[in-house]
Amino acid sequence: MKLTIQNTFSEELPGDPIEENTRRQVRNACFSYVKPRKTSNPELLHVSEEMMHEIGFTKEDVQSEEFLQIMTGNKVLEHTKPYAMHYGGHQFGNWAGQLGDGRAINLAEVVHNSKRWAIQLKGAGETPYSRNADGLAVLRSSIREYLCSEAMYHLGVPTTRALSLAITGDMVLRDIMYNGNAAYEKGAIVCRVAPSFIRFGNFEILAAHGDHKNLRLLTDYTIKYFFPEIKNTGKDAYLSLLSEVSRRSLKMVIDWQRVGFVHGVMNTDNMSILGLTIDYGPYGWLEGYDHGWTPNTTDRQFKRYRYGTQPEIVLWNLYQLANALYPLIEEVDPIEKVLDEYQEAYKKKYIDMMYTKIGVFTSQEKDHLFINELEELLQLTETDMTIFYRNLADYKKGNPNQGLQIVKEAFYNPDDLKDNLLERWNSWFLAYDDRLREEEVEDALRKEKMNIINPKYVLRNYMAQLAIDEADKGNYKLIDELYQMLKKPYDDQPQYQKWFAKRPEWARNKVGCSMLSCSS
Repeated sequence: MKLTIQNTFSEELPGDPIEENTRRQVRNACFSYVKPRKTSNPELLHVSEEMMHEIGFTKEDVQSEEFLQIMTGNKVLEHTKPYAMHYGGHQFGNWAGQLGDGRAINLAEVVHNSKRWAIQLKGAGETPYSRNADGLAVLRSSIREYLCSEAMYHLGVPTTRALSLAITGDMVLRDIMYNGNAAYEKGAIVCRVAPSFIRFGNFEILAAHGDHKNLRLLTDYTIKYFFPEIKNTGKDAYLSLLSEVSRRSLKMVIDWQRVGFVHGVMNTDNMSILGLTIDYGPYGWLEGYDHGWTPNTTDRQFKRYRYGTQPEIVLWNLYQLANALYPLIEEVDPIEKVLDEYQEAYKKKYIDMMYTKIGVFTSQEKDHLFINELEELLQLTETDMTIFYRNLADYKKGNPNQGLQIVKEAFYNPDDLKDNLLERWNSWFLAYDDRLREEEVEDALRKEKMNIINPKYVLRNYMAQLAIDEADKGNYKLIDELYQMLKKPYDDQPQYQKWFAKRPEWARNKVGCSMLSCSS
């Protein structure tokens, strides 16, 4: 394997001088060296050809025994020294102190075609940051991460990627619902990749320890390699970084809202400094359109990370990043200006995104009321978000009385559409028809534009669970079927029409199909 390896993070930033793999509080370091745990009988289940080419692997490489052993922890790439990152974070709004890569081990950085990729194994064993856990992952969560990270990329959502999915041949003990019913599951490892896995928490932990020297080193490193457009220096550079991270994070969360994705655990240690979706744990897709829904069992009571609050939580997390960077900036007003700009930009970008979802491409003063009414209606009876917006593209101007019939497939209980609710829906379609007439865009062109941003296929939880159930039996074909379909989520793909359907009733309350825990 001929890879261009440049280990800038571990060579240019301070490491933990203790190299024993023991749980401990780390100080004055950005990472700790650690080796992956060896696996007993590994097997590759799937490899992303796209990422294979992006990184510089050949088909011969990924079919080799060496590739298998590297991607399952049994061999280390030449000229590399694996490590786990040191970071902290706010979890569910509270400072949690040191967290770090508890089950992720960074193998190397590879540069190919002028792009930098950090290669990381998730589920490859304990690290100094594993706390009371074993650092391993199970097949269930690994399938979900592998499929979803690639699906999100093809949806146009900023995200980390996945290179490979493997089982280890080892069994892992997990209590899936934290209810005392632990059981053994198949162990697995996902090789995930990103330009960098630096998080908000990497900066927070250094600031919390008063380690301003290394805070500055980390921030300068981040700008140098991942924000080269920032040309100013000193405080101005750090403010520019905060502004750019804010812009990228807003782009990410607007895309989440657009496709109906709910992250489920938006702690600051799960916020990428590059504005990428990172850490696919208890995520979910809106089955019924509901601003109050969260997929995370841990968040069931307070619903901090529910769908409707995601943009506000991004802002809250940006405040924590700003607090961490404050020792380098030492001025409050320009920091607040950046955060205020996020709030203003969010209001506009959210409405603009909603316009395009319904095929309205020029904004008017009154349109926010029109959007608000639609969002209220969608929540008054259980409505599948993906199907509703996709089918709405079939609407033809001049037929408001046909509107509900066109989107009827999206309603779980169409008989609920009666009395006042029916009147409101009919009124909305009358207003919608008037609004489309003002646009003067032909029906066919509007449909084409709507179908570019309203996906037909998303990784619904029940679909992932079906793939998991089959994989538990040793059948991995459904993983590839979903993987191939999700590469073209905006295309009709008649061969996959069966997946363009509401969540089946059997999946409504099934573990893995509705709420999920952080257990993996």
